[in-house]
Amino acid sequence: MSNQELQQRKQAVFARGQGNVYPVFVEKALNAELWDVEGNRYIDFGTGIAVCNTGHSNPAVVTAVKEQLDKFSHTCVMVNPYESAVELAEQLVKLSPGDSAKKAMFVTTGAEAVENAVKIARAATGRRGVVAFNGGFHGRTNLTMALTGKITPYKHLFGPFAGDIYHVPFPMEMHGVTTEQSLKALSNLFKVDIGPQDVAAIIIEPIQGEGGFYPAPKALLQALRALCDEHGIVLIIDEIQTGFGRTGKMFSCEDAGIEPDLITMAKGMAGGFPLSAVVGKADIMDAPLPGGLGGTYGGSPVACAAALAVIDQIDKQQLLGRAEHIGAKFNDCLSQLRKAYPQLIGDIRISGAMIAMELISEGHSESANTELTQQLIAKAPDYGLVLLACGFYGNVIRFLPALTIEDPILDEGIEKFVALFKALAR
Repeated sequence: MSNQELQQRKQAVFARGQGNVYPVFVEKALNAELWDVEGNRYIDFGTGIAVCNTGHSNPAVVTAVKEQLDKFSHTCVMVNPYESAVELAEQLVKLSPGDSAKKAMFVTTGAEAVENAVKIARAATGRRGVVAFNGGFHGRTNLTMALTGKITPYKHLFGPFAGDIYHVPFPMEMHGVTTEQSLKALSNLFKVDIGPQDVAAIIIEPIQGEGGFYPAPKALLQALRALCDEHGIVLIIDEIQTGFGRTGKMFSCEDAGIEPDLITMAKGMAGGFPLSAVVGKADIMDAPLPGGLGGTYGGSPVACAAALAVIDQIDKQQLLGRAEHIGAKFNDCLSQLRKAYPQLIGDIRISGAMIAMELISEGHSESANTELTQQLIAKAPDYGLVLLACGFYGNVIRFLPALTIEDPILDEGIEKFVALFKALAR
């Protein structure tokens, strides 16, 4: 069966809204490489959108999952719990930044984690409002769409949305938005639209994912921590894309030296198995009554076994340092490319193995080169690559290689990207 034939079959039965970037159907995957049904090989610089941080089919993860399947696949953690879920909660509580006593709860997707974090914050404060940031992405459910700070494609056609959601600008150095401007907008929001005494939570990504890999300045995160402390607001740090070693830290917010009230986590947590969590200060986490949190598949025993193996691999393979090594390799290459094509490459943003290249037209930072971005994505398979785009303006190429990628494969992939870029550069 060819890729084209499978794509035709998919289009006949899949809803149009659940599209796919590439008409490339995977037959097998190993660490940082994929092979399609036609036998073509690809170096994967997307890892299922920052999910397979420990690589595709990591042997330790595979072994843990097989051993769990030999015991049982599901009982529902809210009916008959199991030790792996308890052990995972213990690990997450220990790994999360800050000295406060913490607790955890499990669901299945990143959007569910965000929804439950908002529920917990509202239960803990008795308040209604939630403040998010322009360009942020928090999910595709109704509430998380309302939190997401970009219309197309996430919110278009899907309203009305949940109320009491407010947005303020996110700092973007390249586009002239400063921390001071963001904080001033937040202060103005508190004067005009909702008082801080009515705000349950502020939610922010320490590095925007879908928004374009813009990092939240340390000064902003520290100011938000102080502001939330002053007004009794719950600070939610969305680490769904940044967590589990992606940025060279277990959680990206560690760089700012702050302790979140709640952290949402998913993606890289379980090596490709559906699992997400909210981890936070115990008194806040315990605000909802028994039965107020959960889900049938939340904390799947199979996914918990995978997550425990992922955490073990991050430690044993020293993947936090490995993320920094990968970022340095990309920085060497992309910086050279930017010098050669300053009229096309406006910015390079690297946090560990969370790497972005923002494309512009004719050297103008405010002129987003979406055409070149789309061409690079479309042509990537011809060069044996899997690439992803993102960005508030739709002009960012993002690189999310497995933290376990071997240096020869990494070098090969970077060389392929350089060749692809040079072939399309105008």
